[in-house]
Amino acid sequence: MKTELSRRNFLQLGASLGMLLGLSRFKWAEAAALPDYKALVCLFMFGGNDGHNTVVSLDSTQYNAYVAARGALALPQSQLLGIADRAQGAFGLHYAMPEMQTLYNQGQLAILANVGMLVQPTSFSQFSTPGYPVPLNLRSHADQVVQMQTGVPDASGSTGWGGRTLDLMEWTYSYNSTTSFPVSISMDSPALFCAGSIVRNVSLQPGNYLDQNAMSLWPASAAQARAAAQLQIASTTNGNAIVDAANKVMADALALNPLLKAAAGAVTFQKAFPATALGDQLKDIARMISLNAQLAVGRQVFFCSLSGFDTHGGQSYQQWSLLQQVSQALDAFYAATVQLGVANQVTAFTLSDFGRTLQPSGSGTDHGWGNHHLILGGAVKGGNVYGKFPLMTNYANFNASNDDYADTRGVMLPGVSLAQYGATLAKWFGAADADLDGLFPTISAFSTRDLGFMA
Repeated sequence: MKTELSRRNFLQLGASLGMLLGLSRFKWAEAAALPDYKALVCLFMFGGNDGHNTVVSLDSTQYNAYVAARGALALPQSQLLGIADRAQGAFGLHYAMPEMQTLYNQGQLAILANVGMLVQPTSFSQFSTPGYPVPLNLRSHADQVVQMQTGVPDASGSTGWGGRTLDLMEWTYSYNSTTSFPVSISMDSPALFCAGSIVRNVSLQPGNYLDQNAMSLWPASAAQARAAAQLQIASTTNGNAIVDAANKVMADALALNPLLKAAAGAVTFQKAFPATALGDQLKDIARMISLNAQLAVGRQVFFCSLSGFDTHGGQSYQQWSLLQQVSQALDAFYAATVQLGVANQVTAFTLSDFGRTLQPSGSGTDHGWGNHHLILGGAVKGGNVYGKFPLMTNYANFNASNDDYADTRGVMLPGVSLAQYGATLAKWFGAADADLDGLFPTISAFSTRDLGFMA
């Protein structure tokens, strides 16, 4: 029998060990709705988004210094979409993001400036001191992708900070204890960010509701008989641990199928999602969020992604195209949460490997460190730039006393750590301050544990 859910094809649905274990613990029981629901949605921009052109200072002195450093990659001031921060002045967003400009000016979007992986607060002189602790293999895609998802400044992390936060919510605060639906979901492929010690990441493909091809028989009684036989086979103990595990996945996936189809048909979104890979991912996330009340989900973590940000060449067009996809998809997603009545309960945020160099390299840029990120949702204290935005004049007058940059290429030296970024989101999600040290191994090194961008 050939089906979309054959054991071979099931690998395409993300049937990693985490998915096997995750599916095997579902109870599939109807449960009463929980009054309190929150979701974190991580959008990972793979390759290292260029923050220098995502957000630009419009102060005349700083902008002129930016143009001098960026050369041909500098965005004309007429193309930048104006936003303002009460303390740090006028800024412009990349012209591909008019939707994000609107949401920022409406107070739903915040920007976190110059954030990156840090072991502890780091000045330029400290960074230049041999032996001073810094994250392992800075500017390496493989290492930094892992570190940004685990919150651990080396390659030793085996769980993600999203998954660990879900562990805490379930086992300390009793969220999700009765739900039958996945609570840690990554789109297209498993994500380390979503993996906990207890809560497992389930990976799903957008638009794939685990329907089977071989069940459209005539008469209907034949199809029903085949489905019953399949379920009997899948639910019968074989005595072989591997076969039993595979059968368990099949049985649980058969039960997951109607839930995913219910999510697909639960709501028609008033603002259309863009017909892009990222739009499809966020549309399915919104659909699954729409079922939280019926399925007694208290806390959920989602992971979606977009690749192509490693812009060593052709950056001007490539980043425009990618940021346009990000802006349009996030805008539709936020509109969906408003329509569903959960805008204050869902927060989307961006991560990326690292930032890029201010100094161009031909028609592109090289790997950097610090980066600017977006936080979107009804509970976000939007319309503000958090963290200290690097001064372009400090790059123009680069010396050891200016801590905005790590080198003469214009790599931003992070002023905010990933641990502080994640801890602020985790506290909004329900973690107590005392829980943060267990979630983020480096947070104790930073005096500010909550950056204040969440209500």
